Amino acid sequence: MNQSPIDIDNTLKAHVVPLKTHYVDGPSLILNNGHTVQATLPETTQDSVTIDGVAYRLQQFHFHAPSENTLHGKHFDLEMHLVHKNAAGELAVVAVMFKTGAANAELEKLWQALPEHADASQPLTTAIDINKLLPQDKTYYRFSGSLTTPPCSEGIAWLVVKHPLTLSAAQLDKFKQLMHHDNNRPVQPLHGRVVVE
Repeated sequence: MNQSPIDIDNTLKAHVVPLKTHYVDGPSLILNNGHTVQATLPETTQDSVTIDGVAYRLQQFHFHAPSENTLHGKHFDLEMHLVHKNAAGELAVVAVMFKTGAANAELEKLWQALPEHADASQPLTTAIDINKLLPQDKTYYRFSGSLTTPPCSEGIAWLVVKHPLTLSAAQLDKFKQLMHHDNNRPVQPLHGRVVVE
């Protein structure tokens, strides 16, 4: 009943607390698992977000093209999911949208290290500044949802950042060629859920 992704259309205006990010370490490994490209953080990372006064530690981030969540029925070209976990084991996903435009320098560092084959991973030798993969304005839409890949577990806090970043057409093509297919899950029914902003 609370599956992700969703189409963000009607929202409830609320005074959501601005997103507090604390990203300093960056990922240590990049993986092509055949379904997406995932950058994994070391176990020791202090990278986190604060949601409702609770710290959620960043585990990994990965990409979907086209976007999984839609806005008024429209897809973005790419969507990044930053997956966080708190001490109680609860998950929160911060989603950032990308549209085709100027090349993204930080994304390019990741793309340079992309493993060509599925189920291949390699250490990241170039430092990645995750802050540069987020817009300056971190206002967001928030709803309760699920993982978008099996087991599609529910009870996950979703924060979809409103302002998109850009990536070049060449950067988008490189990702799409690596995946060989669209890797987004279709939008799911809301079942009465409310999206707040």
